[in-house]
Amino acid sequence: MSKDTDRITPHRRALSLGALFVAEMVLLVLGYQVLSDLECRATGIELACRGLRFVALWLLCAGSLMGIYLWARPAARTDFGLAAAGAPGGWGWALVHGVGIVGMLAPLVLIAPEALSAEFQRMFPLAAFGALMAALGGVLWLMRPMAWIAWLQGRALSLVAIAGFAAALPGAVVLAGPLWSVQAITDVTFIAVFLLLRLFVEDVIVDPTTYVIGTPEFRVMVADSCSGIEGLVLITAFLALYGVLFRDELRLRRFGLVIWPLALLVSWVFNAVRITVLILIGVHVSPELAVNGFHSFAGWLMFTALSIGVLVVVGRSGYALQAAAVPRVRSVAPLAEDDVAGRILPFIVFALSGLIAQAFWSEPALAYPVQVGMMLAALWWVRGTVLRHLAWPSGLSVVAGGVVGVAWIITAPPAEPPSEALLSLGAGAFALWAGLRILGTVALVPVIEELFFRGYVQARLDRGTVLSRIIAVAVSAGLFALVHGRWIEAGLAGVIFSFVYMRNGRLADAMAAHAVANAVIAAVALWRGDWALI
Repeated sequence: MSKDTDRITPHRRALSLGALFVAEMVLLVLGYQVLSDLECRATGIELACRGLRFVALWLLCAGSLMGIYLWARPAARTDFGLAAAGAPGGWGWALVHGVGIVGMLAPLVLIAPEALSAEFQRMFPLAAFGALMAALGGVLWLMRPMAWIAWLQGRALSLVAIAGFAAALPGAVVLAGPLWSVQAITDVTFIAVFLLLRLFVEDVIVDPTTYVIGTPEFRVMVADSCSGIEGLVLITAFLALYGVLFRDELRLRRFGLVIWPLALLVSWVFNAVRITVLILIGVHVSPELAVNGFHSFAGWLMFTALSIGVLVVVGRSGYALQAAAVPRVRSVAPLAEDDVAGRILPFIVFALSGLIAQAFWSEPALAYPVQVGMMLAALWWVRGTVLRHLAWPSGLSVVAGGVVGVAWIITAPPAEPPSEALLSLGAGAFALWAGLRILGTVALVPVIEELFFRGYVQARLDRGTVLSRIIAVAVSAGLFALVHGRWIEAGLAGVIFSFVYMRNGRLADAMAAHAVANAVIAAVALWRGDWALI
């Protein structure tokens, strides 16, 4: 085991693996929903494609509901943490899980983005088998089969109900389809969008007969499915489960008569805001971004934000809780100082920042200052972990980083001119953007990626044996390659960073090598004006 790996307490192992699974889900969503344009209707296997998407959505819902269940049941949560720490699955299951993730992401690497829908049929078996391996490997990596059986005793019915509820949740949205035709709801939503749009646009075009609204440049139709019923169904299902699980701690009258209606009202307002923002993006930014980017997942983002908001309001205010259940206000310091969370959290924030950039900017590169802000905030929050792993770099790490940087430049494709969006920036704005781009590339990204890929993934798989170290290097370098466009060069770079890390067991050396490599690349990118290089 490398020197940087700390002893993991029972709950830390379960939490850290849970956070890893969340990061992987974000990576899959980013790859299939944002960076590519996979359309099931154009694959020739629409039913199978939609089935795979449904399974992914079910796993997401089931994982979220499982988290709520463990939060609501302290005894189950304690036993779960003890079982995950006391009977962990071996590195073999971790390898199965990792290979499964690679299989799920393989179509994105092996098929050009523009041909993904047409060619997805021949890659579907690989993606489907990868999903099966990732799910099975993840479950048994978390804990051994007998530990699962022991933990499920007395809880099996609750978990079966959660699994069924998760499967029914996406279907409930479909079953609510008849409610979408309730004209009154669509009319009220249409009027709300009109009033909101008038705050920002003087010339609003409205056709109440067809529910078309917008401006001369960009218009949308507020169809029945845009009435907000979908969000109302989702938040109702979420609150129903929350109420059942916490029925002994809640003031049910206040929860049902105040919190629930307010959450439904906020959900409807969010939907009206979503449509308004969609129109404004189409007018002032890009119609393509509005339709294919923001519209694709803004509703789910808002539902997630509202669900978290309800949990925070109910849990912190005490208004809807029984007096004995009101928690003391606790400091966030324990989580911020948790070394395992500190290695994973910044990468999740980094991945989410890329998702946001793709959703809200027609030229995602322009959003890099926002990404820098999010990265800085994440690193500052876990600064205890970062500071523990910073040290003066070895000479080998500097040399290795220089070699990686030069190799990356030599093997780079022909230089590309800056995008029109960057060229349209003024001199001062471009200088600020370039400075933040270099700051993020040289100082922030190496720390975040090395904390996760070497500090967490590799350290978790490295058991000190030759075989486990080979697997640890292969998995960490392979995952590192998958999040970079040039996956062969990135994979080799990941191997070098892994060896630098293992030489002295110091994460600081891997960070330094990565930072030096990025500094060399950034310097050449600045000299050439080829920002695609980084």
